Amino acid sequence: MSDKIKLLFAFLLVVAGIAGYYYLHDSAAVLRLLSVLAGVLLAVGVASTSESGRQFIAFGRDSIAEAKRVVWPTRKETLQTTGVVILFAITMALFLWLVDASLMTMVNKLMGRAE
Repeated sequence: MSDKIKLLFAFLLVVAGIAGYYYLHDSAAVLRLLSVLAGVLLAVGVASTSESGRQFIAFGRDSIAEAKRVVWPTRKETLQTTGVVILFAITMALFLWLVDASLMTMVNKLMGRAE
């Protein structure tokens, strides 16, 4: 139950930050932005003390660790793959244009229309 209260309080902090943004409508834009930012940061602080917040932080850390293990392609591999994709797209476009033109010609002949 305390986790739900913490999450509700975190939500209310975000709402308070947004309300502060509109309350300070005559103030400088920086103050309005700081109001929202403060609300969000305080909400993150409160939410991180809940069990679901700790799980989310652990998930974020695991995601970063997994992203570090990714083997990215070299520049050469990237250019080769991009070239194959572009070549395939051009070939497919020409093929579809040829099929479309052929079907249009056959339909026009069947309908007795002159080209």
